Amino acid sequence: MLYLPVGVVFVEAVLEEGSPTLGHFADVLTDPFYVGFLADVVADPVAVGSHLASLLGWLGAVSVSLSLEYPIPGVGVPVPWLAVETPGVRMGLFGFTAYQAALSTVASVALGLPAAYVLANYEFAGRRTLRSLTILPFVLPGIMVAVGFYAMFGHAGTLNSVLGVIGLGPFAFIEANPLAIVILAHAFYNAPLVARITVAAWESVDRRAVETARSLGASERRAFRDVVVPQLAPAVLTGALLTFIFTFMTFPIVLALGGLQLATVEVWIYDRVQRLDYAEAATLAILETILSLGLTYAYLRYESAQAGFARTGSTSETEPLFPDVRTALSPERLAIVAYGLVAVIVFVGPMASLVLGSVTDGTGFTLRNYAFLLERQLEGTTFQTRPLPAIRNSLLFGLATLFVAVPMGVVISVLTVRAGRSGTVVDTLAMLPLAVSGIVFGIGLLQGLVFGVPLPGGWRLQVTGAIAIVIAHAVAAYPFVTRNVSPLLSSLDPAMVESARALGASRYRALLDVELPLIASGIVAGAAFAFAISIGEFSSTVILASGSESYTMPVAVERYLGRRSGPAIAMGTLLLAVTAASFVVIDRVGGRYEL
Repeated sequence: MLYLPVGVVFVEAVLEEGSPTLGHFADVLTDPFYVGFLADVVADPVAVGSHLASLLGWLGAVSVSLSLEYPIPGVGVPVPWLAVETPGVRMGLFGFTAYQAALSTVASVALGLPAAYVLANYEFAGRRTLRSLTILPFVLPGIMVAVGFYAMFGHAGTLNSVLGVIGLGPFAFIEANPLAIVILAHAFYNAPLVARITVAAWESVDRRAVETARSLGASERRAFRDVVVPQLAPAVLTGALLTFIFTFMTFPIVLALGGLQLATVEVWIYDRVQRLDYAEAATLAILETILSLGLTYAYLRYESAQAGFARTGSTSETEPLFPDVRTALSPERLAIVAYGLVAVIVFVGPMASLVLGSVTDGTGFTLRNYAFLLERQLEGTTFQTRPLPAIRNSLLFGLATLFVAVPMGVVISVLTVRAGRSGTVVDTLAMLPLAVSGIVFGIGLLQGLVFGVPLPGGWRLQVTGAIAIVIAHAVAAYPFVTRNVSPLLSSLDPAMVESARALGASRYRALLDVELPLIASGIVAGAAFAFAISIGEFSSTVILASGSESYTMPVAVERYLGRRSGPAIAMGTLLLAVTAASFVVIDRVGGRYEL
């Protein structure tokens, strides 16, 4: 379900009229449009001096500046708010893609780590529910996120409406600098991912080691730097790596908010496919995959090297966030409040604007959009897109994906953790679903498994329908289980299992009573990610769904959006509600098995 479809597309890059060739790679690697100044390096590797001059010129082209200005009262002139300057053609398509991915990763980590800190260390009303909902942005279809950001940050959006009440704005949030909005939208997607991965690690920090360091004279800051940070580093780097790969391979957000003027490699692959230039698209996809797998391998080597220094310890009780008025006015609590305001604007604002758009139109409040969905459900035929079958299919496919992806992810974690250095290679190859272009995967599914692959003896391999959708979802989801379980599994003390075995426990009993409880938080987090991937997956679902009854909620949103935006936004709101409730249930049920 992965290697065969990808191979069907990749072969286009190495064959020309049936003969092997590397000409397509040479064309890309020597074209400044794709690789910038590196094209000269490939074409003439000996000219070191001129290449260094080009590199210095490229570095001088990168800049990020912050300028917040207020318009003249009564004039309302739109002004820039965050100026993120694009570095120009010297970087090339790959360079710009890496540039925006690096900025998006920094923004995601900067927004995700404070959330992880608060959720892991403080107790407050709704904490458990909020923790469950941290995965919610990750499930939204890209087009719905784009619609939500336009509704929030557009010239007539919610934020400008709120600022207008106090006499500010309107600000040209999107028009002035679309790259800044793209980075913010990427952070909307990936900061909750960073937070969720880091929370599990933060709750497993050995508090006794922190107390020991403090008793030996270390300040609170020194104990945090020397004891807590090393235990959090693998989880933070995991979130940062996944964010960089996702944003390096970004497609719907950039296409919707930036268009071809901010084209990434993935957007250009899509454009090449639209023009039926499969050879160039496959060449770009192979180069993109090599870069992604290289980054994954480098990180996994680091994670493997750090595994011996991490230990799962006893967690202390969380303290109340606002126990009294005096504490609430402390600098730390005020900083948390300020972060909460930023989080409301970045995370709650687009979703709230989306919900608001489902019950309003140009004239005010209306339930016309939901009435359309109800009418379609009650009177629609089997050939029409109805809400309830879409909700039912999404939930069933999500549950089935859990039963496949969670065991897959745990088994691969065990294999790679216990295989030593060779396990890193296996782990890197197992991460291929994260490194392969979604466009290439979708085209490969269509050209390969949907149309069928001829086999010897007159047989034909063809995979469609519900089973194919579940398998494709599981293949896309199991890496998230592996990445959540592996750090905890590698930190287990083997002596604990050996002690259980020495006391008469069977291997199965030791696994059940010792190992699984210690990695339960990672399994639960991985299961939530797997369910989210299944619920929000679109490209493979729309290709593999055969018949009129296999569509899911994202597919229904896309079908409605092609006709009327109002019902599409209403269906997107139902997607929000159903998935939010599902994640809360998963976390509450899974929490019973956590320490």
